[in-house]
Amino acid sequence: MFLPGYMSDMHGSKAQAVFAWAQEHGRACLLVDYAGCGESAGAFADGTLSGWRDEALALIAHLGAKRVVLVGSSMGGWLMLLIALKLGTSAAGLIGVAAAPDFTEWGYSPALKARLAAGETVFENNPYGPEPVPTHAGLWRDGQDNLLLGGDIALDCPVRLIHGQNDPDVPWETALRLAAELRSPDVQVALVKDGDHRLSRPSDIALLLRTLDTLCAHIHDA
Repeated sequence: MFLPGYMSDMHGSKAQAVFAWAQEHGRACLLVDYAGCGESAGAFADGTLSGWRDEALALIAHLGAKRVVLVGSSMGGWLMLLIALKLGTSAAGLIGVAAAPDFTEWGYSPALKARLAAGETVFENNPYGPEPVPTHAGLWRDGQDNLLLGGDIALDCPVRLIHGQNDPDVPWETALRLAAELRSPDVQVALVKDGDHRLSRPSDIALLLRTLDTLCAHIHDA
């Protein structure tokens, strides 16, 4: 199951590459547009991590999936962890690409947090498009209720984290912190020295697919 980033959707290059890999290898693959994103109904302003997590869990339950590998990009990497904590042993493995757990905490200045706490919507410059990026107060508050870093993250499945060291949005040290706080002993971090936040170059996607291939083989052999 591929979990896209903030304001992204299932048509992104990483999602489509994972889907094509699954087809080639005869594996089921689920791509998802969160409510209010992509082709899904709803208002983006109403979206929260908890809501999107529960939507993903409902889809997994509806499909009757017993063992799930979750691939999460940026915010999807935070959702990946929240979903896995609910899935328990059904979470077979995780791959985070520039995973951004707790971005509502470290990603905003005290001044912006105060405005969000007061119920404002905050707009910031968008390096990836012409429209400013909104953060709605409801999403921010829900994020603050779902913080994971700073304590033991009770997941025991294999985890692979890929992060670019030229990422301007999510510090690459986040991957090391997450690796340290995951309870699982089977955690590996791959740092891409010249990698940006999106990690969507052909070489980056090739690394993601190699990681997915070896992780699935590792799970199968375990």
